[in-house]
Amino acid sequence: MVPAPLQRLLLVLAFSALLLAGCLPTTRPVSHPTAVPTATPIATGRGAGDTLTILYWQAPMLLNPQLALAAKDRAACRITYEPLASYDRDGKLIPFLAAEIPTLENGGVAKDGKSVTWKLKRGVSWSDGQPFTARDVLFTYKFATDPAVHAATAGSYTSIESIEALDDYTVHIRFKDVNPAWAQPFVGVMGMVIPEHAFAGYSDLLQAPVNKLPIGTGPYRVVSFKPQEVLFLGNELIETNKITYEPNPYYRQADKPYFSQVVVKGGGTVNEAARSVFQIGDVDFTHNLQLMNAQALAGLQSGTPKGRLISQFGAYVERILINRTDPNRATEDGERSSTRYPHPLFSDLRVRQAFSLAIDRESIARLFGPAGRTTSNMLVSPEMYNSPNTSYEFDLKKAADLLDEAGWIDSNGDGVRDREGVRMSVTFQTPVDVQRQQAQQIVKKALESIGVEVKLKIIDSSVFFSNDPTNTGTRSHFYADMEQYTTGNLVPDPAAYMKIWTCAEVSQQANKWAGRNYERWCSPAYDALYAQAAREMDPERRKQLFIQMNDMLIEDIVMIPIGHRAEVFGASTNLQGINLTPWDADTWNIQDWKRVSP
Repeated sequence: MVPAPLQRLLLVLAFSALLLAGCLPTTRPVSHPTAVPTATPIATGRGAGDTLTILYWQAPMLLNPQLALAAKDRAACRITYEPLASYDRDGKLIPFLAAEIPTLENGGVAKDGKSVTWKLKRGVSWSDGQPFTARDVLFTYKFATDPAVHAATAGSYTSIESIEALDDYTVHIRFKDVNPAWAQPFVGVMGMVIPEHAFAGYSDLLQAPVNKLPIGTGPYRVVSFKPQEVLFLGNELIETNKITYEPNPYYRQADKPYFSQVVVKGGGTVNEAARSVFQIGDVDFTHNLQLMNAQALAGLQSGTPKGRLISQFGAYVERILINRTDPNRATEDGERSSTRYPHPLFSDLRVRQAFSLAIDRESIARLFGPAGRTTSNMLVSPEMYNSPNTSYEFDLKKAADLLDEAGWIDSNGDGVRDREGVRMSVTFQTPVDVQRQQAQQIVKKALESIGVEVKLKIIDSSVFFSNDPTNTGTRSHFYADMEQYTTGNLVPDPAAYMKIWTCAEVSQQANKWAGRNYERWCSPAYDALYAQAAREMDPERRKQLFIQMNDMLIEDIVMIPIGHRAEVFGASTNLQGINLTPWDADTWNIQDWKRVSP
C-alpha cells in the first residue's frame, strides 16, 4: 500500500511528465512585436530587439521558484518572477516589488528587531493583467511553509511568527524572536513572490498549471515549455528542453524589456555551451563554464571569438562531503544512509582527519584555472565572515600514520587496509563534468597510495541536483561515502546557509530527503551557536558566532573544502547590460540586457 503523501507526489511527478511530453497545454499564444534590426548603437523600446538565446547545459526543469533547488532552475524562474528586493554585488538592497527598503530610520524595521514592515509598489500587474497586492506576498508564505509542498525555500520563512496585510500595499511581518536577518524572507533569489489567483481552485497546489507556465511580475513571460530530445550520457537518460519567453505586456517599465523573444535552451554539455558562445555564435549567454577544462576554455577564446568571459568570485565553495551514515546498510523499510546506522569509517575523527590530509587541494584548484583558488573554509563571503582560524595541509605520511593509529592496517597484503574484517573501501560520487572527474582521479590516486580502495561514481547533473524524492541518485539521498559539488550562501547574511548543518536539517526518508544537511551530522553545540546567532543584533558578535560555526565544521571534518570557485559565464560580444551579483540569479537584471552592433 503506497502512503497517501507518496501517492500525491507520484501524481505530481506524473503530471509534470505529461506536461513536458505535451499532453497538457504548455503554450500560450505568442504575440511578438516586429523585431527591429540592431541598429547603431541600440534599438529602443519594449520588444525592439531580436531573440536572446540562453543555454543552460544543465537543463532547467522547474519554473516555480519556491520549488527550484538548483541555480539553473532559479535563473529560468527569475526571468519571470521577482522578490520584494534583492542584493547587488556590493550587498546593497535594491527594491523590486517593494516601494522602498525598510530601515530603522523610516520605521520599516522595528527598534526591538522583532518585526519589519514592507511597503509595496502600486500599479504592478502580473503577466496575465491581474493586480499584484499584499495578498500575493501572504500566499507565497503559505505556499512555502505548507508541509505538503516541501518547498525548497521553506527555510527562509522559519523565523516568522505571523504575517499580515495591513492593506493592499503594506505587509507586516512579526518574527518569533529578535531577528537580525529580517531581510531574508521575500528577498533575493530565494524570495520570489508567486501569484495567489493562479493557484485558486487547486487543493493540491502542486497540481496547478502555473508551476510549469508561470505568471510573474517580471519583464518576460513564458509562452511555451517543451522537451526537445532525449540523450544518453553513459547509462543516464538526459532530457533537453526549450523554454520560450516574450515581453510581459503588463511590465511596469514601458520601454523594457528590449528583446522580442527569449529562448532558454536546456541540456547538453559544458563544452557545447562554450563553443556555442565563443565560436559558433548561436548562443548569447551561458553559465557554469568554470566546470570546463581551463585549457580547453582558453583555446575557444583564441583568434576572434564571438563571445567574452565574465567571472565573479562570490560565496561558492567546492567541497567533498563526508557521509556520517552507512550508505550500504538499510533499515527494515529500505532507508539507506539512515541516522540509525553510523558510518563504519567516518565515525572516527582520526579517519576523517586522514582523508583531509590526503586531499591535494592545490592540484585540484589548478584544474579550475583562474576560476579557482584554495580555501580551508566553508563560509568565505562576504569577506568579513572568512575565518582566519583554519588551515589545511597535504601530508600523506601523516594521513597514513593516523589510519594506523585508528587500527586500519593492511592485514592480508592486498594493498587495502582493513579492520575487524571490514575493508577500507569508499565510493566517491560527483555530477558529470570534466574537472570534477579529474579531481576524482587526484583524490583516488592519493587515497589508494595510503591503502584506501576508492570506487568512483559519476551521476548526470540533472539527476544529482534533482529534488525528486523517488530518485536515489540525488545528492540529498547521498548513497555513497563521499560526494563533491559546489554551493554557498545565496545572500550576504549567512544565517540560512549555516542553518544547513543543524540537526533539524538532516536529509532523511522522514522528510522526503528535503533536508539540506546531506552529511547527516548533528551537533547540539552547533545548534546552540546557530540559535544564538539567529537573534544576535550586534553585527560584530554575530560575525564571531558565524566564524565559530564555520570553525566547528572544519575542525570536525564535516566536509573538506577544496576550492573557492568563481562563477564563469560566457556572453556574446554584442550583449550589454549584464550586471551580475553573487546574491541573485544571473538573470536578475535581464530587463536591462540589450544588443548592440559589433
